[in-house]
Amino acid sequence: MTFQTELDPIATLVEQRLDALLAEGENAGTSNALAQAMRYAVLGGGKRLRPYLLIQSAKLFGVDERGALDAACALECVHCYSLVHDDLPAMDDDAVRRGRPTVHVAFDEATGILVGDSLLTLAFEIMSGERVDQDTAIRVELISLLARAAGWHGMALGQALDLDAERNDLTSEEVAAMQALKTGALFGFACEAGAVLGRADASKRAALKDYASALGQAFQLADDLLDAEGSAEAVGKAVAKDAGRGKATLVGLLGVDAAKARLAALVVEAEAALAPFGARAITLVATAQFAVSRKR
Repeated sequence: MTFQTELDPIATLVEQRLDALLAEGENAGTSNALAQAMRYAVLGGGKRLRPYLLIQSAKLFGVDERGALDAACALECVHCYSLVHDDLPAMDDDAVRRGRPTVHVAFDEATGILVGDSLLTLAFEIMSGERVDQDTAIRVELISLLARAAGWHGMALGQALDLDAERNDLTSEEVAAMQALKTGALFGFACEAGAVLGRADASKRAALKDYASALGQAFQLADDLLDAEGSAEAVGKAVAKDAGRGKATLVGLLGVDAAKARLAALVVEAEAALAPFGARAITLVATAQFAVSRKR
């Protein structure tokens, strides 16, 4: 078993379900231009890592994949919305994402804003559906957790702090805290959502949250290393942009060698958090190990 052999089938399922969900909107009369741009933003790219984490976490508790899949698609809509808005000229001003023009370049800036707005609201529309779970209380809890992870207590706050970091010097602790919000919040939701769907007890939820915290930090650190050392062709987006914009990163503050050592330690921390699940968590262990070796 390798991470990629486990990821690919789930990524395909997520892609197919997202395609169907977006088609439902088109059939309901959504503006063709907006629907086309939403499909461009969501389909045909991305690792689908956050949906994968949600589905694999749910599997630990024997959750039906059908419901976990829709919850995972809701999460991916939030992630894709964040990428579209992060790429805007007022934010990171990126022209390439996943090896092709970003949404505001392929369409226009106003469409990019509307695509992000539409994907964010679509996420909660999906999460509110009975297909996610027949229990209304479970769906309400998932909606509440996702709202907190995506909004001003989580990912959006992390992006605000990231933008502010271009104007202010941050310590390594402050950078780690910012990244825990910008990247880690959705990782945390993915793993906790699987536990919520599985009616897990508090200790199991806490273990998955600890795993997600370490994993989110590891993936962000790996991203920073790719930005510092990778090529645009391999990574699928512009590189060396953090240093060019004076953005604070752990790689810049610690140096490449120390950053790699920290990355390895985070992977060990993530694996240790999964100990209560034993061999059932082998796919999540492989995900943590992938963070060290990833090239894009």
